[in-house]
Amino acid sequence: MSAIFSFQSLARCSQTKARAGVFLTPHGIVETPRFMPVGTLANVKTVTPAQLKETGAQMVLSNTYHLHLQPGEAIVAGGGGLHKFMGWNGPMLTDSGGFQVFSLSEMRKITEEGVTFRSPHDGQIIKLTPERSIEIQNILGADVIMAFDECPPYPATRQEVEAATERTYRWLERCITAHQRQDQALFGIVQGGVYLDLRAKAANTLTELDLPGYAIGGVSVGEPPEMMAQIVQATAPLLPAHKPRYLMGVGTYREMVIAIASGIDLFDCVIPTRWARHGTAMVKGERWNLKNAKFREDFAPIDETCPCYACQNFSRAYISHLVRSQEILAYTLLSIHNITELIRFTQKIREAILSDRFLEEFGHWLNSPETEVDNG
Repeated sequence: MSAIFSFQSLARCSQTKARAGVFLTPHGIVETPRFMPVGTLANVKTVTPAQLKETGAQMVLSNTYHLHLQPGEAIVAGGGGLHKFMGWNGPMLTDSGGFQVFSLSEMRKITEEGVTFRSPHDGQIIKLTPERSIEIQNILGADVIMAFDECPPYPATRQEVEAATERTYRWLERCITAHQRQDQALFGIVQGGVYLDLRAKAANTLTELDLPGYAIGGVSVGEPPEMMAQIVQATAPLLPAHKPRYLMGVGTYREMVIAIASGIDLFDCVIPTRWARHGTAMVKGERWNLKNAKFREDFAPIDETCPCYACQNFSRAYISHLVRSQEILAYTLLSIHNITELIRFTQKIREAILSDRFLEEFGHWLNSPETEVDNG
């Protein structure tokens, strides 16, 4: 790992593989385990950077594919790079565009060279290769950049998953060759679908490349929750203990606790802002639909224990009114609360690990199903 990047494990749970650490980047530290908000187009939807900082966010994500389409990496570079362009001075990570290989399956063609997409904006043909993805990410300037990978769908045959996993490794080697900046840490991504032996093989081969960090990708793509848990539990311990471990696209309470118990450090998910735009608040593992009638005359804060701006200044009734009226402020307030909620959750887990009370305080999440309450 470059001298400007480091990861230190400060404490470990005596009964699980959970750990609390510090990941040092050129734009500051990330205290792990930590939830990372998603800002696909160089903004976390409806939230300003100042508001985002108040949620406790330390590291934020953006997406290479989407920024390449709009506004284009040259404009971001002209604005001083991704951090200055969006007004965020903390650590940042860019995804490679590899997830769009999965999510835009009807609009793309995969070859050994790379992936050809048709732009959803104007129909223009876009070609992403490992080299091009890294070039764009080098220009954008995030602290952590991700290798270009092929994320196989679920379900998929073993033959299909094996081919995608092997191609991901070959593409990673090309990413390493193309990478030009010492102030950016390139993370490799472990694929392998639901086949644990393929996951193990991928983890072992990627580890030999001695990268600054490693991610587990290709989960939360339609497989049953129990299967995802098995993948994470089997794969995470195979990744280097002295490097940060990142589980991509996961952000529910139970998923994060299972992953943390397996040794994962970092998470990201669009859930907090996406649910906010549907009028949903996250409260202690429950989902509250603020459109429901019971909130119309409920003048308590969303969560009396929450320090966020929304909970400290507004009532459920007011936010319910905003949601019903489709006022943009509703989505801002709910996004602030939901992001704060998930970050506080991982902060509390970190404190429990440091005092070796992780299993005592969060063990019930390992066996109980995710609570979902619609309140009405």
